[in-house]
Amino acid sequence: MKDSNFLKENNARHLWHPMAHPADSLANPPVIVTGGEGVEITDVDGNRLLDAVGGLWNVNLGYSCAPVKEAIAGQLDALPYYSIFRGTTNDAVIELSFMLKDFFAPDGLSRAFFTSGGSDSVEVALRLARQYHKLRGEAGRVKFLSLKKGYHGTHTLGASVNGNANFRTPYEPLMPGCYHIPAPYTYRNPFNETDPARLAQLCLAALEDEIKFQDPSTIAAFIMEPILGAGGVIPPHESFMPGVRELCSKHGILLIADEVITAFGRVGSWSGSRHWGVKPDLLCSAKAITNGYFPFGAVMVSEAVAEAFENDKTGKGSIGSGYTYSGHPVGAAAAVACLNEMLRLNVKDNAAARGAQLFKGLQDLKDKHEVIGDVRGGHGLMCALELVSDRQTKTPIDKATIGRIYQKTMEAGVMIRVSGPNIILSPPLVLTSDHVDAIIAALDHGFTTR
Repeated sequence: MKDSNFLKENNARHLWHPMAHPADSLANPPVIVTGGEGVEITDVDGNRLLDAVGGLWNVNLGYSCAPVKEAIAGQLDALPYYSIFRGTTNDAVIELSFMLKDFFAPDGLSRAFFTSGGSDSVEVALRLARQYHKLRGEAGRVKFLSLKKGYHGTHTLGASVNGNANFRTPYEPLMPGCYHIPAPYTYRNPFNETDPARLAQLCLAALEDEIKFQDPSTIAAFIMEPILGAGGVIPPHESFMPGVRELCSKHGILLIADEVITAFGRVGSWSGSRHWGVKPDLLCSAKAITNGYFPFGAVMVSEAVAEAFENDKTGKGSIGSGYTYSGHPVGAAAAVACLNEMLRLNVKDNAAARGAQLFKGLQDLKDKHEVIGDVRGGHGLMCALELVSDRQTKTPIDKATIGRIYQKTMEAGVMIRVSGPNIILSPPLVLTSDHVDAIIAALDHGFTTR
């Protein structure tokens, strides 16, 4: 590794960071992370920080997961790469597909299409949805519906269904035929409704109205996160996703669950769809599938959708999507080891328990600090604090103040993530009770000393 002076002098000078303004990265150089162990990371100056971000929602097993590291090393020795494009495959990806079939069986999903990550998975799912309807003789079904505040990656189709202007406006015009309905976001919504159950019904009514307005026979799919992640951790009422499933089934629309964040235990269930008792037609996954140790993703496909492709006799069922690294043997080996370790540790139950503890601690902080306007979570280890300068008007906090809170919290030994007026927490699922207490204490310090 280069010495610390070299790293600091060249920080952000020769690379552009995702989701950041290049000038801001130059003015405020990013934290240089040089090591990781357990649930902690180490910066270039040797400071140890409890990682309450979990990498980027993905390091569910922490930074010392030996089985995954050993699987990667072993696969590199045996077969570092081979394509799974038509005519060839590899042993690791066959084993993984079988494991995923069992893992997602309760969700009604039995086939896997492998990708390089979450944005890829979303893009493939949206494309497969259109192709599915064409195979069934409904070529007019090309439109997509999604939620405002939803996040679905950065590819063109994914950006088109994104519900946040930050990911859309700079790149418009995007794909036509993508429409958005209000999210079940109790803190801010166009209905001024604070009751979650009532808000869910209002959003479902808006969805049905949009379906009728667009004409159901023109709509391919509705895509949603079971719990909205990057939009600020927005959990819907328990009636919402089942209501979406019912409307989609009624009108012949596919339901795509974007579970790039929520799959593999983060919400206290093995999938977000299962958490709400829903079986989607397609499910997008990535992130925790390899614990962040290798870029990898998968689209899981239901029996009904699979049959349309596998029983096709016209040749139009040939899948025209794929990536050089689809089904990469090293990624597949990492995913096999990761799944085994997640199941062995039963991380979903720990996520549920520690998530409840974290949510309670954050609610206590709200009672103490006026700057906290809203606390969201209560479903595993994904929580958010929405900060305001005035609780009555819900005026979002200014960038400078939340920046100081971030710095003070980090000085107290915890890495958090700031997104707009939100502090987002998505720590590893192997967190202990003491770790949760440390996160709450560091945040308290950040709010007190800002």
